[in-house]
Amino acid sequence: MLNGLWLGFFLVAAVSAMAQWLVGGNAGIFAAMVESIFAMAKLSVEVMVLLFGTLTLWLGFLKIAEKAGIVEWLAKVLGPLFARLMPEVPPGHQALGLITMNFAANGLGLDNAATPIGLKAMRALQELNPSSTTASNAQILFLVLNASSLTLLPVTVFMYRAQQGAPDPTMVFLPILLATSVSTLVGLLSVAVMQRLRLWDPVVLAYFIPGALLLGGFMAFLGTLSAAALGSLSSLLGNFTLFGVIMLFLVVGALKRVKVYEAFVEGATEGFDVAKNLLPYLVAMLVAVGVLRASGALELALDGIRHAVNWMGLDTRFVEGLPTALVKPFSGSAARAMLIETMQTQGVDSFAALVAATIQGSTETTFYVLAVYFGAVGIQRVRHAVGCALLAEFSGVVAAIFVCYWFFA
Repeated sequence: MLNGLWLGFFLVAAVSAMAQWLVGGNAGIFAAMVESIFAMAKLSVEVMVLLFGTLTLWLGFLKIAEKAGIVEWLAKVLGPLFARLMPEVPPGHQALGLITMNFAANGLGLDNAATPIGLKAMRALQELNPSSTTASNAQILFLVLNASSLTLLPVTVFMYRAQQGAPDPTMVFLPILLATSVSTLVGLLSVAVMQRLRLWDPVVLAYFIPGALLLGGFMAFLGTLSAAALGSLSSLLGNFTLFGVIMLFLVVGALKRVKVYEAFVEGATEGFDVAKNLLPYLVAMLVAVGVLRASGALELALDGIRHAVNWMGLDTRFVEGLPTALVKPFSGSAARAMLIETMQTQGVDSFAALVAATIQGSTETTFYVLAVYFGAVGIQRVRHAVGCALLAEFSGVVAAIFVCYWFFA
């Protein structure tokens, strides 16, 4: 899948460049494309330096949370809910702890770290699966919730914005939180319909109703604020939550007699191992995206979408942020490359870049997750997983666009 996508970027760019040269007489197009290749390779290394720090930092803190029992406590708290949503998983099964850790890593926006944990969870669920080739209900729900992007604290998006010089990297905190809530809710409801899960069960309602009331009340409060006040509140809550999570992990770890420094270093070492393997993928995708943009092919595709949106009488400013959404279902590295490229060409705090950042933080690599998670356990018949995951993905993109108009237009 990624081979075809990556090769396709170059082939489309080549066709576009030839057309501009032979038809449009633009002989400088090839020089622009070559210049873009080297510029993007350089940018990849610059982004990677900060990514090293981000992954090592947060996997270090996540290891403290694991040793302090926070993850285990979350698994116990969510146990009654999992018992209703995944009835085939026995209480206390190791899969529940792994699922909780995966959700925790996703919640912190550490998608690269969440993947290896998620693969362990999928293997644990496969042990309970009576079929070796057909996805179980529990596996589908777990995958769709992953594909819906359970991002509560998108630190990697903050990191990319900081690396591109954003004065306030956390400004997109609330938009991402609201958009990812929509995608996750749609993903859960779609699976519940297909699997006939009893969401009206008293235990399930005891989890969902307070959360829905809090989210609804919070959105009602946000509706009373001006755009400037929304931006300020998003920044305050983003930074406060970020530092608050760090302090929570440290304080609980200290109270539980965890050697927090040693635990942090252990987790950071794992983060370093994860991060060091990402540079080749980042270089590959950034270079491909750079060539696509320099050839004029990407702008041509966006022009088509822009004309269609304009024909419907709608505002077209969000269109420049759509490249991230178009490739996100296929590749996380390609979406990151599109986000970085949008921030570079449009400006880090431009409306298009804010839309792209919100989409990046509230959607997931649906086809990649399907291929990797199910492929790791030999699942061939995925049943309703694709439809539910894509519906959640689409809902996240639409919600991200609407929320950005609410906050930043």
